[in-house]
Amino acid sequence: MSAGSVIGGGYRFRADPFSLRRALARTRLGIDIGGTGIKGGIVDLDAGELVSERRRVPTPQPSIPEAVAAAVAGLVSEFDYRGPIGLGFPAVVTDGTVWTANNIDKSWIGFDAGRLFEDITGSPVSMVNDGDAAALCEVRYGVARDIPGVVLIITFGTGIGAGLINDGRLVPNLQIGDIELDGHRPAEDYFSAAARDDEGLSWEEWAERASRFLSHVKVIFSPRALVIGGGLTRRWDEWSGYLDPALGVVRASRANNAGIIGAATLVG
Repeated sequence: MSAGSVIGGGYRFRADPFSLRRALARTRLGIDIGGTGIKGGIVDLDAGELVSERRRVPTPQPSIPEAVAAAVAGLVSEFDYRGPIGLGFPAVVTDGTVWTANNIDKSWIGFDAGRLFEDITGSPVSMVNDGDAAALCEVRYGVARDIPGVVLIITFGTGIGAGLINDGRLVPNLQIGDIELDGHRPAEDYFSAAARDDEGLSWEEWAERASRFLSHVKVIFSPRALVIGGGLTRRWDEWSGYLDPALGVVRASRANNAGIIGAATLVG
């Protein structure tokens, strides 16, 4: 270890640029795997904030297990991190095994991803669905905190993810992007951010679609709060004003970092 550096939560912090307060915080590495990008960062578990630069690498195409695992390992090495890792994954995940593959290669289905990621990183890894990771962030640190009853978090990105919280507890693996709506199944093929890009829709045109999708799921789940996260929150001001105001949606407090932060809580 170089002079002038301290260890906090398994991560090596140097005096510059991180403060001593942050260096001594409880920190964990969170990884958020998506259909087009893999993002990671060191999370202060007390504050629910990143204390490192957020790093991103493209999701390999084809997104076969060995290629994605190698990309994750490369990302982990960039942080000089030693310790348990929390990981959000775009699929149904139970005990580290993947059971769906809408936005990743079909070879993941039935695959013990948890063991693969542990073997390649040399660290203990805890996995959860990526929408669930965002929900864990919001219920612990954000707009879902202390709200009784049902809170629904929807993430718009390559697909449509979701996390359902009931009385502060996660109901895992809600595959809301896989529903049928207006003749489209999976619905995410028509209502996701990727569909907007593929069809060249304006923000107003896409927001009209998103409003239709959100109205449908709101009727089904009757949430006390409807929270929007995912990659499109980076451009929230460009499209949120076109959503149906009757929906009463709110932006995720950690925006596109919610998946990273929520994943880190798995090992905190």
